[in-house]
Amino acid sequence: STWANLGLQDSASPLMEQLIFFHDHALLILVMITVLVGYLMFSVLSTSYINRFLFHGQLIEMIWTILPAIILLFIAMPSLRLLYLLDEINEPSVTLKSIGHQWYWSYEYSDFNDIEFDSYMIPTNELANDGFRLLDVDNRVVLPMNSQIRILVTAADVIHSWTIPALGVKVDGTPGRLNQTNFFINRPGLFYGQCSEICGANHSFMPIVIESVPVNSFIKWISKNVNS
Repeated sequence: STWANLGLQDSASPLMEQLIFFHDHALLILVMITVLVGYLMFSVLSTSYINRFLFHGQLIEMIWTILPAIILLFIAMPSLRLLYLLDEINEPSVTLKSIGHQWYWSYEYSDFNDIEFDSYMIPTNELANDGFRLLDVDNRVVLPMNSQIRILVTAADVIHSWTIPALGVKVDGTPGRLNQTNFFINRPGLFYGQCSEICGANHSFMPIVIESVPVNSFIKWISKNVNS
């Protein structure tokens, strides 16, 4: 996301690509409807069509009843397809557990022993010159690219929401409940997110940073942390 950007972030996962496609598809339909209704309103207000023999028109009534139903189908079918794709849990290569606290995140790599850490936002006065204010953290989540990743989300105190816009991921963390979703990162880089649930006074100060790396680099990172 860049300054004054009105569009969505560039996608970093296939699911986010599908979400962007659906957004553009629905927006195109909305533009067509807006133009048509605007033209009809302008036409009615600027002209005076009078037909003293016209009491009702069955054909036009059928058209304006059936046409909206067809338009809704064109929106509903891709939407339902996408809904099922987002809910599908494939065979995961890595499982990450995220626990929301007031106001920081804790992470556990469930497939490996003794890899867990807390992730706090870096205060502005401690931020490096190339850091992002209110977005950088002291411990980033390192995940392999081109791998299916399952994330389990919960919370220790109040409801939080683990959200990464570039990956199309948004999962509520609810105390006493374990929610899960999956994603597939198709390029390396840093991906930023924030808690999207109003969880208290410091709600806007618990960011999320994912570092996507090649599988070999991820294995080295895992080995280093297990050994230490």
